[in-house]
Amino acid sequence: MTGKQRREQLLDIGRELFAERGFDATSVEEIAARAGVSKPVVYEHFGGKEGVYAVVVDREMQTLLGMVADSLTADTPRGKVENAALALLRYVEEYSQGFRILARDSHAASGTGSFASLISDIATQVEHILGEEFGNRGFAPQLAPMYAQSLVGMVALTGQWWLEVRKPKREVVAAHLVNLAWNGLSNLEPRPRLDHVQRKRGD
Repeated sequence: MTGKQRREQLLDIGRELFAERGFDATSVEEIAARAGVSKPVVYEHFGGKEGVYAVVVDREMQTLLGMVADSLTADTPRGKVENAALALLRYVEEYSQGFRILARDSHAASGTGSFASLISDIATQVEHILGEEFGNRGFAPQLAPMYAQSLVGMVALTGQWWLEVRKPKREVVAAHLVNLAWNGLSNLEPRPRLDHVQRKRGD
């Protein structure tokens, strides 16, 4: 096995273990044992389990961000929202080990931040879609980042739930998410307020 092949093998094994057990419960000994090598081999390639974890998390984040970015190519705003929801759910389905690692909230050893920061990165990619729509409809474009965080967070948290149940099918889940998000956006109030709070203050 070449050095490059060994490195990839250790990353694959590390991904499996981190997905199963998390960072803290995974040891260099386990990674080495599954690979059929001694611990020094792991240290030689990565300097320890922190190094393995950092590369695994970075690769998963880049894969997910790339899939979302590639999805934002539809001609209409709704089409982009649909594609983005499908892309995130496709990542959950096809890269379930990676999603388990990311959703567990990336350990500080990753050097790339938390699941929340990943969600923020994805939301940044869809901000401009909402900002353009807000501007066209007379809403405050500066609120687009908050709505982008809300929409992406909704899909991501639903993805965590769906990862375990796997029902209904991906396209059905995406359709319901878009139904909630898009129809909610379609009926936005320019100046929303909390009616219950307002009524209590008026009493």
